[in-house]
Amino acid sequence: MRVPLIRLSLSFGVLVIAAIAYFCLWPVPVEPVAWDAPAEAGYTGIHAPNTRLADLEHIELGDEEGPEHIALGPDGKLYVAVASGNILRMNPDGSGLEVFANTGGRVLGFDFDAHGNLIAADAMKGLMAVTTDGRVRLLTDQVGVGDAILYADAVVVARSGSIYFTDASTRFAPREWGGTFQASVLDILEQSATGRVLVYDPQTGETRVVAKGLVFANGIALSADGRSLFVNETGRYRVWKLDANARELDLRNETPQASVLLDNLPGYPDNLMRGLDGRIWLGFAKPRSAMVDSLADKPFLRTMVLRLPRALWPVPKPYGHVIAFDESSRIVADLQDPSGAYPETTAVTETPDRLYIQSLHARTLGWRRP
Repeated sequence: MRVPLIRLSLSFGVLVIAAIAYFCLWPVPVEPVAWDAPAEAGYTGIHAPNTRLADLEHIELGDEEGPEHIALGPDGKLYVAVASGNILRMNPDGSGLEVFANTGGRVLGFDFDAHGNLIAADAMKGLMAVTTDGRVRLLTDQVGVGDAILYADAVVVARSGSIYFTDASTRFAPREWGGTFQASVLDILEQSATGRVLVYDPQTGETRVVAKGLVFANGIALSADGRSLFVNETGRYRVWKLDANARELDLRNETPQASVLLDNLPGYPDNLMRGLDGRIWLGFAKPRSAMVDSLADKPFLRTMVLRLPRALWPVPKPYGHVIAFDESSRIVADLQDPSGAYPETTAVTETPDRLYIQSLHARTLGWRRP
């Protein structure tokens, strides 16, 4: 009996050593950076739990999913970007649904210019323009020579014609890392702050950096006077206010041209949308995770987490949550659905009659009355 027991012990020992070696040494795509996560305040005060986002009405999208960005066009139609690369068009009540255009990638944000062209941030392609008859062309996919735009995310067109947009990560391109959600998880776990805000000049074709040093640069909106930009930094739970005329800011250093407008938010802020009466709507793709925050100053443990099967990554549970704030940072609305029935509530598109709820993965377009 002793020989089989010795062999069994040796085999077990080899397995343990192999497991330890795997969790400590197996290559992972990230190089995590330590940071100080702010102590989470939780769902208290203005963010106290409620069910104002529960029991949404739904508009069917056929076989499409992921109405990540929604906007009313100059023609009064509702435009919706979905996961297939299609941009859908419909009447505000959901009737007359049709495919308006397909970029061949994944549009995460869009706006309309003064000529009625749809200007799209395509995470796979770059900054695109779609004419009123659905023809698609590339505006830019790089900053200068050899500096590729890897993750175009959100876009807003200024009255001057300048096009501001975010490049969420210069480390993880969705086309190379399994899609937009997977690439975002890698970037946020790494915390290397490579996200940036860019501006494209349609007159010269030049693309320049407004600001860099963001951990996943996400939603973007302009102030009412057009002088300031509001930008979500998803990986640090905050919203920045930037001088729209700034160039080459590094937000890892203090500058009078940039300040944090909202900080220590209760979830991962995603899109920003201007609403009515001065409101700016913000959606949370996911709530905060105590486990993720506890790993903030433990970069080695974050590499170990990524060696787990993807199903075991510390992705927070679903939780529907959108808020609205004004330009002074005052929270003026907070709508929640603790059940998370409508997944990844990334923002709100507000019209006088409806609040349309954006989502990264939902199979319908959710809405409710104001």
